[in-house]
Amino acid sequence: MSRPPLPPFDFDTATEKVRLAEDAWNSRDPARVALAYTPDSQWRNRAEFLTGRAEIEAFLTRKWNRELDYRLIKALWAFAGDRIAVRFAYEYHDDSGQWFRAYGNENWQFDADGLMMRRIASINEHPISAQDRRFLWPSGRRPDDHPGLEDLGL
Repeated sequence: MSRPPLPPFDFDTATEKVRLAEDAWNSRDPARVALAYTPDSQWRNRAEFLTGRAEIEAFLTRKWNRELDYRLIKALWAFAGDRIAVRFAYEYHDDSGQWFRAYGNENWQFDADGLMMRRIASINEHPISAQDRRFLWPSGRRPDDHPGLEDLGL
């Protein structure tokens, strides 16, 4: 299975790959998201280490069962060959109604078919008030006219 754009990446294809990943994660569909990774993909997400699509899908299911009304923005940071670095922020609330904003960066490595074979994520978060939210689009894909991280000062 091929997942264009394919490496080696240039600015345009790296930017497109980042937006496609953002769109998939904003779908909050673990099965859809997991298909972007190789069957033996390796992840480090905070202090969790995962291997393979089944573990990725289970992780994302747990994540989105806890992180309600999740909204994510990703931004290209750097790219070279088969690697892309991104920074991101997302907002969600827990089942008590407390809102959070998480910030982080990810390092991605892709195989020749454009599937991610490695994802290393570092993430920090803090509570915010509902009035401090900045990711205010309806559930799903971030609208093209919604500000990105730079525009929001994040």
